[in-house]
Amino acid sequence: MKTPDQIEKMHQAGRLLANCHQQIRSMIQPGVSSWDIEEFVEEYLAQHGAIPEQKGYMGYQYATCASINDEVCHGFPRKEPLQNGDIITIDMVVNLDGWLADSAWSYAVGEISEEATKLMNVTHTALQKGIEQAKVGNRIGDIGNAIQTYAESQGMSVVRPFIGHGIGQRMHELPEVPHYGPAGKGPILKEGMVFTIEPMINLGKHHVHVLEDGWTAKTVDGSLSCQYEHTIALTADGPIILTDQVN
Repeated sequence: MKTPDQIEKMHQAGRLLANCHQQIRSMIQPGVSSWDIEEFVEEYLAQHGAIPEQKGYMGYQYATCASINDEVCHGFPRKEPLQNGDIITIDMVVNLDGWLADSAWSYAVGEISEEATKLMNVTHTALQKGIEQAKVGNRIGDIGNAIQTYAESQGMSVVRPFIGHGIGQRMHELPEVPHYGPAGKGPILKEGMVFTIEPMINLGKHHVHVLEDGWTAKTVDGSLSCQYEHTIALTADGPIILTDQVN
């Protein structure tokens, strides 16, 4: 549980993270590399007195995760230029004065296919449907069930191994937040909880495999994957999106 003052500190980190994503959006185009984005994020956070929390976490070497096309999550930034038609997810955790915020966002590179456009729209809507269930008195399972029910109704699948998580002064705290499963199950949602909701939706089957680098997860069937993620705080009046890009 977090106090209102602690939530406000996380909201400050979340606003900075959201502003960083808005800057990234203006960078995305064919010919730009995910390494260009990595370098920008490092510099942007340093200029604003923040730290890329995931850099050094369990040996991870980068400020961002950059996952392209059939990469589900935890892709390494690289110097190969993005191509017209790619989709890319940039995921980062920002540490501002000891308090964290976590958000991933997916971007279209140039002109993308109709199926890629639908995947992005479905994934973003699935995130919103999950957030709508993040109400005091509901259960964790209500979030995952809303996401899974919607994604599967659109002919897509929800990745299982990677889930949302509590966050505060550590990157991963309780509760665990699956993006699938039955409604009405799991811990009761309480005021003061802060956690991420971060569905990864595949065009094909939900199965994934991790490459020999020990980090990059890809779809087994080579289908496109997409992710959107927000950090949210539960209040008596409903969820607050701490990483909302509108703020």
